[in-house]
Amino acid sequence: MILPGDPAYPQALAQLERPPLGLYWQGRGSLWPQLRHRRAIAVVGTRRPSLHGLSMARALGAALAAAGWPVVSGLAEGIDAAAHRGCLERGGWPVAVVGTPLERVYPRHHGPLQTEVGARGLLLTEQAPGAAVQRGNFAARNRLLVALSQAVVVVECPHGSGALHSADLAWQEGLPLWVVPGDAGKASAAGSNRLLVRGATPLLEPADLISQLGHGPLAAAAAAGCPSPPAAAGSASDQVLLAALGAGASLEQLGGSLGLPVVELSSRLLRLELAGRIRAEPGLCWRPL
Repeated sequence: MILPGDPAYPQALAQLERPPLGLYWQGRGSLWPQLRHRRAIAVVGTRRPSLHGLSMARALGAALAAAGWPVVSGLAEGIDAAAHRGCLERGGWPVAVVGTPLERVYPRHHGPLQTEVGARGLLLTEQAPGAAVQRGNFAARNRLLVALSQAVVVVECPHGSGALHSADLAWQEGLPLWVVPGDAGKASAAGSNRLLVRGATPLLEPADLISQLGHGPLAAAAAAGCPSPPAAAGSASDQVLLAALGAGASLEQLGGSLGLPVVELSSRLLRLELAGRIRAEPGLCWRPL
């Protein structure tokens, strides 16, 4: 669990009208520095998309992963799941903000997907273990999803969709909002098309999004082919980092001793974590394995 006051706790969450009392999480702790600085992109949409919507969500997840961007979504049916799968297929880092306790899976057939996201990315929730599953929790998570992201992409959604809530939150915060144009005759795209009328930026190709965003904070790790483990001996720079880590150290301590910027350091820590050489612990600390 991560609590307000923890060095890794994203400040944007603390500024919410109703900030979470804490976040329960599972997965890659090395992703917390990216989320703290909102260095991730949210991809949202309807649970009942068209084939075009599904294809675009999957392609966006893959393109963002290839460019080094963590992909934030809600692990719901439809667009959310497609974006997560595209991210995973490209070896990226999905971040799922769920509306249930971590031990619950909704929908139930997403069990394998949730397990994979928890192993290769991050699962987050404000719901305590054993908490009842309530419909309002799924709408409430939208504020968390947006607060962790630098920009929001709405792929496809009807009127009344929770994705529109995420879009409104993004607009209130002045975040970039992209929308994939949909068939004007399909109810599943009526809400997202209306966002275009209101002034959202049309997104025709995943490459257009990447050209606007540029490389993400994990671009070096993506180019290196993570999460594939490196050679057992590791590079000389990895050996220096492991030596500085000692029996365990925090991100602040490592940055001070090595003189490296946080973005570069967190990317290298993530690479070592994915290789099974270190373990992330609460408080932005790492310990060798």
